[in-house]
Amino acid sequence: MREIAAAVAEPIGRLGGAFMISREAKTFSAETGLSGWTPYFRGRFGVLGEVDADVVRSAAGFFPATTVRRAWEAGAGLAAAGAADRYAAVAHGFGRRKLAGFGGAAADRLADLLHRVAHSADVVGAPVSAGWRAMPLPEDGPARVIQLAHVVRELRGGLHVVAVLASGLTPLEAVLSGHSPLLPDGDPNAEYFGWPRPYPEVTDEIRRRHDEAERLTNELMAPAFASLGKAEADELVHLLGEAEKTVFGG
Repeated sequence: MREIAAAVAEPIGRLGGAFMISREAKTFSAETGLSGWTPYFRGRFGVLGEVDADVVRSAAGFFPATTVRRAWEAGAGLAAAGAADRYAAVAHGFGRRKLAGFGGAAADRLADLLHRVAHSADVVGAPVSAGWRAMPLPEDGPARVIQLAHVVRELRGGLHVVAVLASGLTPLEAVLSGHSPLLPDGDPNAEYFGWPRPYPEVTDEIRRRHDEAERLTNELMAPAFASLGKAEADELVHLLGEAEKTVFGG
């Protein structure tokens, strides 16, 4: 199942993450009066509860401590559980708007397959995925697709942190050498996350370790797809591709 894990990584990353930079997310920010990274951190990591910022950083993985603490504490007036609920509504609204033309039956089937993956996965090492998996699901397919894609995206994200550290990379080196399906790569991404300059050179050894981290991430993700037969796994890849085209064009 490593091949399936690799094949779905980018569409899952895009479908499960794009709502966080959507017009619905901007409305959430405006309605809560939060700015900068704060609505993102309170919304995405609110499933962890009212915890210290270091707990959030341990789950976020790729952000510097100063970015996390500043953003998390600036939103202390918005309860974590309430922020998570409202962020889930952001995901649902994004799904309903962007997947309206995907087809009811296709959306329902994709949601069912994603549910199988999300709920058969071992979430050790992926606490944010566990938190989002425990959130109630909406009834309609388009909204469920985005929420469940986010659960699987958070699973991969948590396991990727594990793989990065096991491969001997620092979080900053991983950001500099990695690829984001939604954000610029390299230095601009590190700067966006709040890492201070100067940045280390991305050497051949860092690239090798990055490739190893990606391989290990796919290996760690593979058991999550074991509940699917070959035909179902192929169907998942196909439906994710079609949903990705519906949302992003192409």
